[in-house]
Order: sequence, then structure tokens, then C-alpha cells
Amino acid sequence: MSAVDRNHREAMLRRDARRWVAQLVSGEARATDLDAAERWRNQSSAHEAAFAEAINLWQDFGPAGRVLLEKEGPPIWHPARPQMSRRAVLGGAGALVAASAAYAMVDPPFALWPSLAELRADYRTKTGEQRRLILKDDVSVEMNTQTSLVVPATGADEITLIAGEASFVVAHRSARPLAVVAESGRTIANEARFDIRKSGAAVCVTCLEGEVRVEFAARAAIVGANRALRYDRSGLGETVSVNPADVSAWRQGVLIFRYAPLNDVVAEINRYRPGRIILLNTALGSKLINGRFQIARIDEILVWIEQVAGAKSRELPGGIVLLT
Repeated sequence: MSAVDRNHREAMLRRDARRWVAQLVSGEARATDLDAAERWRNQSSAHEAAFAEAINLWQDFGPAGRVLLEKEGPPIWHPARPQMSRRAVLGGAGALVAASAAYAMVDPPFALWPSLAELRADYRTKTGEQRRLILKDDVSVEMNTQTSLVVPATGADEITLIAGEASFVVAHRSARPLAVVAESGRTIANEARFDIRKSGAAVCVTCLEGEVRVEFAARAAIVGANRALRYDRSGLGETVSVNPADVSAWRQGVLIFRYAPLNDVVAEINRYRPGRIILLNTALGSKLINGRFQIARIDEILVWIEQVAGAKSRELPGGIVLLT
């Protein structure tokens, strides 16, 4: 292969890799998209390297990353040509690239696309979507945006919250308690209405009616009505009082911020809109925000932030907004 042909092939691989990443970031990615992207990158060590490079561009978000954002167009799947086995093709460096790309499938950078576990969940809501489930006569669930649940085929006595936020209602006539597992912790309820939110490795359990028992790392706590408890890798926290109207606001299509740092506000907005808002100004992130906003008009919050916090925004393809 001539140097010209080799350069052309590398350029095409980089272009296709960026298209795959852009597709996974779009907010509309499905399990079939993830499988197709994995098949594409598994064609050769060169495919894996191009895919890993595209992921690094997203992570770094420097000038090269912005070039990636401007590459539009859906990916095109081309079946692999007959080739040597991957064991023969991949060398030491290639194996490291493969591991990097595979890790990004399991734990996507910046949460730019759903993880493999989320895509394989029994129930999953897309960005901006909410959904109501009736799992049994005595158990109902309302799923907020970007939420994934696993429900055993044998029934709804134990549910796993993989990611996101959900509101659970266990009716008074429930014969057996409901257990919700999130990040190695268990929340158990016989008769209650409660919310659980999982953000990374942190979980917040809020009881709105009745009481629940939270078990984590060999410790347990009872959480009563209008109280919340948080646990993460550092252990089980203390219960605190909460405003039930604020906790349930998302069910009425509303977001409420009370003296919330802009960093937290941006993270919350990112759960409800496609693409990504990225705050590039560290000092700006500490500014406190108060407000009540309609989820259906989520982009209006950006205009409000610019006016109140003095931020400037720059829009890029794919729903990406840079705040400075």
C-alpha cells in the first residue's frame, strides 16, 4: 500500500470513528447502535486506535475535540473483510487501545452516552423522557429522565436502579416488602412512597410517605416521611429534612433550584436535554442559582443563566453548548 493510500485509509477511519462517537452522544443511541459500534471497532487494531482517539478528543475537549463536534453525518456499517485473527493482529500497544475503548463502552466519558448496563436494562428512559410503570397491583414506579431499571422476571419484589431517578409507591395492601438495590445498597419498604436518585456512585433516598429501611455497608437506618439519606463509598450518611414539593417537582415537569451552585444546575440540565452543556469557567461554577423552571422549556434556563450569572454561551453541533 502506498503512503497516499495509507494516509487516505487512516483519514477515513478517523472520520468514521468520530461519526460513531457522535452517534453515541446524540441521545438517541440504542443497544443496536452500541453493538454496531463495537463490531466496527473490532475489525482491526487500526479501527480500535481510531475509536480510542475519537473518545480522547471528547474527553480533552480541546481544539481537536471541537473539530470532532463539527463532523456530522450518520455512521455507515461496512462488514469486516476476511483478515487475520484479532489475536494475531493486536500487539501490546493495540491491546491497550482495545482496553481503553472497551472501558469507554462500559463507563462512557462525561456520561456522553448510556453505559452498556443501562442499554441492557429492562426499562430505560431516554433524555427528557419520563415513564410510569405498574409492576404489580401494589407496586408502581415513575421513572425520570435517563433512568434504567432491572426488574426480575419472577416479579417486582426486588428492583435494581442502574442509573437515574425513580419514584416508588408500595400500597398498603402489599403482602411482601419491596427492595430497591442501588450501588450495593438496599432500600426496603412495606408501605411507603419514596424516591431514589443515583448519581455516579452516590445514592440519595427520600421518603415522602410512610418509612423505609436503608441498608448499606453493614449499617442500616430508618428514614421517615419528608426525610432523606445519602450513601456513597464513604458510608451511610445521616437523615435530613427535605421539602417534599421540591423532591417531587420533576413529576410535575418542574425543576426547582434553591441556592444551588451553577455546577450542580448545569449537571441537572444535562439530564433533560440532548447533547451536553460544558462549563469552562471554574469561578462561574460556584455562583448560586435560585429559580423554578419548566422542563418542557429547558433551553430557556440557558438564556436565564446568561442574564443572571453573566455567562456567555457558544453553541456547537450535536446540542453541545460551551459556557464561559
